[in-house]
Amino acid sequence: MKPAQLRTTPVTAPDAVKFRRPKVSDGVRLWEIARDSKVLDLNSSYSYVLWCRDFAATSVVSDVDGRAVGFVTGYIRQDSPTTFFVWQVAVDADQRGKGLAGRMLNELLERLTPQGITHLETTISPDNEASIALFTALARTRGTDIGKSDLFAPNDFPDSHEAEELYTVGPAAVRTNERNKQNMTETTNTTEKPDIFETVESAVRSYSRQWPAVFKTAKNSTIVDENGREYLDFFGGAGALNYGHNNQILKDALVEYIQSDGITHGLDMSTVAKREFLESFKKNILDPRGLDYKVQFPGPTGANTVEAALKLARKVTGRESIINFTNAFHGMTLGALSVTGNSMKRAGAGIPLVHTTPMPYDNYFGGVTEDFQWFERVLDDSGSGFNRPAAVIVETIQGEGGINVARPEWLRALAELCSRRDILLIVDDVQMGCGRTGQFFSFEEAGIVPDIVTLSKSIGGYGMPMALTLFKPELDVWAPGEHNGTFRGFNPSFVTSKVAIDTYWSDDKFEKEVLAKGEHIQDNFIKLCAKFDGISTRGRGMVQALAFDEPEKASKVAQLCYDEGLLVETAGPSDEVVKLLPPLTTTMEELDRGLDIIASATAKVCS
Repeated sequence: MKPAQLRTTPVTAPDAVKFRRPKVSDGVRLWEIARDSKVLDLNSSYSYVLWCRDFAATSVVSDVDGRAVGFVTGYIRQDSPTTFFVWQVAVDADQRGKGLAGRMLNELLERLTPQGITHLETTISPDNEASIALFTALARTRGTDIGKSDLFAPNDFPDSHEAEELYTVGPAAVRTNERNKQNMTETTNTTEKPDIFETVESAVRSYSRQWPAVFKTAKNSTIVDENGREYLDFFGGAGALNYGHNNQILKDALVEYIQSDGITHGLDMSTVAKREFLESFKKNILDPRGLDYKVQFPGPTGANTVEAALKLARKVTGRESIINFTNAFHGMTLGALSVTGNSMKRAGAGIPLVHTTPMPYDNYFGGVTEDFQWFERVLDDSGSGFNRPAAVIVETIQGEGGINVARPEWLRALAELCSRRDILLIVDDVQMGCGRTGQFFSFEEAGIVPDIVTLSKSIGGYGMPMALTLFKPELDVWAPGEHNGTFRGFNPSFVTSKVAIDTYWSDDKFEKEVLAKGEHIQDNFIKLCAKFDGISTRGRGMVQALAFDEPEKASKVAQLCYDEGLLVETAGPSDEVVKLLPPLTTTMEELDRGLDIIASATAKVCS
């Protein structure tokens, strides 16, 4: 098999492709597809007719709009009836780079495996990166090994045909223990290069274990690995890529700024980039919402802004205790961990996490206990041993906790309770802010005005590091330098954030688009949940989730999605939720394509 051209093009929606056995009448069309590829060994024209007639059971044709656009043909070896040899894979020019070849191979193997086929063979020239990537990905997604051996050398034929190596995928029943290793088992005397991630990087890494590909490039809602395979990204940098990968509008501004020798590292010095960001943030975000918050730059991460918020609340009130909620997640530094609910993450602190008290989040008791009943009781009871807290910190939607959505009336009641008791209300909008729920701030729907707001992740606009702590002017009691950080003035983030705000938040058009897309996802999930027992859906805007009564099913669905080129993560105390955080700029066509993959994976797991 000669090299095929690698392309990066949109993927055809799964339901647009139909797979079938070839017919004799397909022979001419399949010959044309092979001929037009200009990279395959073109067999005699009548051989394609014979394949369609005599090898239909071991071939597959893919149609789009009733027209053949690709095929795989091969045969079962007579001397090894458990081995299927792939003679030729060809895809029409308009469909290359869309994952169609891999889907055809998987379709054919699904048909052949029940017949006792355990191994697949093919020949590939050493410089054929596309075919090597195709069959390596096939082995990885099927959880098995791939081996190669020399078949013939370049000088073995008088016409100097390039060398060919025999690749073997299988056995079908073998599942690799670690899917992050592409097990290229050499039968020749060569040694595989050690995996640098395995040998050098810490065992603390996590996402690379569930998504073992090595990623290289990305654009908008698509991320591409080093082998050229495309993945639709419904993970969105855990909420840091609301405007997609390498958003062209933001990239142009960033490149121009860097090339003009604009300030990169500025601590808290005044710079043109910071001034322009603050002006845009005030004009487009704060003023239209009647907010007069002061803006603090606490450092680059969500944990930085949470730490600043807790520290400020304690300084303003002179009190120590903070109220947090069940299943909350606020960060991995000590202060942020102290108000986080996850026991595994809390245990990593290695010391007692004190001066915080958890309260039940909205619907924690399934509606059988009155909201805030215990909270108010212990505040009023002098014998409770409960000190009045400095602040309450809450997520309007708990992301890591499993997409638990607080009702607007619950949030309003919480805000009123805090106001009556002189307790500061902190809303953590690190993941759910910057338009994730539709409106710029997630608390807008409830009509509340928190005393302190934490922002990070997508406030940097481009996936650039930046965090903000917003608070009412009367709370600005910091002494100069009392809270600081070396990277609190990363000016490229000011640039991309300003352009993102000017582009997407100068009017309500983008907000309406996000809400419409969120409703579209939710409608699809409601229909999906109606088909199967034991699953439900929840979310708001473009943070949506499928919750499984049996937690292991969520992980299985997420893995099947990855195998089909879609990135989604799981969340919740038992990872029982498949969580969607696609870029807000994801197109409707991309949403439908991803939702089709999720629906198919769910059907496989729940049927």
